Amino acid sequence: MQRKQLTVLLVVLALGISASVWAASKKKEKKNAAGPQMEEHQRAMHALNRLTFGSRPGDVDRVMAIGVDKWFEQQLHADKIDDRGLETRLEPLRTLRMSPRELVENFPPPQLIKQVAEGRRGLPSDKAERAIYQSQIDKYEQKREKKAAKAEPEGAAQAGDDQAMMLSEAQKAERREARMQAREQADRIMALPTPDKRMQAILAMDAQQRQMLARALSPEDREQLMSSLTPQQREQLMAMNNPQQVVATELMQGKILRAAYSERQLDEVMTDFWFNHFNVFIGKGADRYLVGEYERDVIRPHALGKFQDLLVATARNPAMMFYLDNWQSVGPRSPVGQGEPPRARNNGGFRRNPNRPLGGPFGRRFPAPPQPPRPQQQQAKKQQRGLNENYARELMELHTLGVDGGYTQKDVTEVARAFTGWTIKEPRRGGDFDFNQRMHEPGAKFVLGHAIKEHGEDEGKEVLKMLAHHPATAHFISKKLATRFVSDNPPQTLVDRMAETFLKTDGDIREVLRTMFRAPEFWAPETYRAKVKTPLEFVVSAVRASWADVNNAMPLVQALNQMGMPLYGAQPPTGYSMKAETWVNSAALLNRMNFALRFTSGKMPGVSFAPERVLGSSEGPPDSNTAVSRLENALLAGDLSKQTHETILKHAADPEVTGRVLDDAARPVNVGVLAGLIFGSPEFQKR
Repeated sequence: MQRKQLTVLLVVLALGISASVWAASKKKEKKNAAGPQMEEHQRAMHALNRLTFGSRPGDVDRVMAIGVDKWFEQQLHADKIDDRGLETRLEPLRTLRMSPRELVENFPPPQLIKQVAEGRRGLPSDKAERAIYQSQIDKYEQKREKKAAKAEPEGAAQAGDDQAMMLSEAQKAERREARMQAREQADRIMALPTPDKRMQAILAMDAQQRQMLARALSPEDREQLMSSLTPQQREQLMAMNNPQQVVATELMQGKILRAAYSERQLDEVMTDFWFNHFNVFIGKGADRYLVGEYERDVIRPHALGKFQDLLVATARNPAMMFYLDNWQSVGPRSPVGQGEPPRARNNGGFRRNPNRPLGGPFGRRFPAPPQPPRPQQQQAKKQQRGLNENYARELMELHTLGVDGGYTQKDVTEVARAFTGWTIKEPRRGGDFDFNQRMHEPGAKFVLGHAIKEHGEDEGKEVLKMLAHHPATAHFISKKLATRFVSDNPPQTLVDRMAETFLKTDGDIREVLRTMFRAPEFWAPETYRAKVKTPLEFVVSAVRASWADVNNAMPLVQALNQMGMPLYGAQPPTGYSMKAETWVNSAALLNRMNFALRFTSGKMPGVSFAPERVLGSSEGPPDSNTAVSRLENALLAGDLSKQTHETILKHAADPEVTGRVLDDAARPVNVGVLAGLIFGSPEFQKR
């Protein structure tokens, strides 16, 4: 069957069933009354759908065997759950265990390469690390030469072009010879008996020879070479081409693997929830090296703890301070604000763009606060430094009180003043939190009617404590949790009870989740499969439902890019939406169908979908009806509507779907296509 035809079929299937289901869901959400509760099988399925990244074959039976309530309590205490299987999968991803400073040293950014190229820093002594630096220095020099050539006067450039044309034949012959030598060298390297010998041969080359080798290898040879090396050697070889990309890709692969294979599923869901709530964009400068540590050491350890602890940890983390520019915020009346230069260790030599508005990370909502007049002779020196309100605004609007939390522009300014001096030691080298008293705005601050006396760093801590215990924060956080776990429009009665628990327990996240879990609104029949999966939930749930083996998660990461949800890629501080309206449209459905088709047809390198494992039987090839029934039980615990079941059976009889022709009845059913149809069903795309 042609790929285009099959994709159209999948979309027609999804759209044909989806319209009535989406409409029914909206009607159910409007009811949201605590009526009759679910029966036990549904309760187990519902708990797995809402509190994990999706059920695996047999999970429903396992949860029912120990009891849904007991299973939930186990998930609330992630540290007691054995997760060694996941750790084995994460072991090759060495960067996940590194500090930001180690990442910068091992996988140098352009700024560091420039310093080494200009002789301001030395090369590392380790051969592999030195090769990474040398490869990047060679690229840096090539770019600089091209830039210089472009800047030449027109006549000189023309002369250079004429000379290049005169030498072109000789150069072409030289390059052909170099390619032939690189090809021969590639063959010799591939013939070496051990990974260490292959890596030693590569390290013995100079930077240009390694570039020629990379060009000479065919995609198949390149894949064979990479697979023959150790994980650390693969990292080093990839870093010779793009060190920053190694850091980002391993972080993204780690997120997919954790979501798909961790036994601590609620912990993973909550880590994803809080990262999205306290969003940091990986594409912003130093955050390429800071985000991994932020999620690992700040979000994950506090995901089921006290909200205040989580809030303070995010506020003090360099990733957040760099993302929302608080590390550059200077009190206008501080020593630095009055003209004294800041300590070099605090700003790493980088300054804020003076053309960027101060009113928010994207120049929105509020105007910049007025600045005190400055002497003319100091204006040029100080125009790039001042009070920055980005973090103060997002702290109140997105992290705590909510947009309707009762604060004013004056409160934003006062909070920003309290956080001046909270900065970073050399952020672009993986620096740590630092409080610089000389950047801090002196005097008392007044926030939400409360006076905060002048006491340096503790002023910011006092603000965080006040916000963490505010009733508006309790309500805002509770509603956001209910939106994630219960309904796009959660019942006010449920939100109020969760907020009450939040205030009574000093923001204990476990207790708030317990209140939600025990509420009749959580178990109301109209909430069952009433939430649309985000692209991340959709992709990971397909992996979990099919027991797919992921040796390389990058094809899944790329699929998320195509679906509009790149990992760590939300640029605005709002993060990604959890509501259906963002993800339900024809283009989104088409992307999901394309993913389902590629996933189940084995066209994702490094991702193994095994139909025989999903079918779970050692008997001979099943007919269409049997295959559909087994797949429904395996992928959705048999939980398909009659309409969806009949639609899939109808298409299962189609020769183009089964892969058979009229005179070829013995040909096996195309189980992959049938699985794709189920993944494309509204029942699977909802949780």
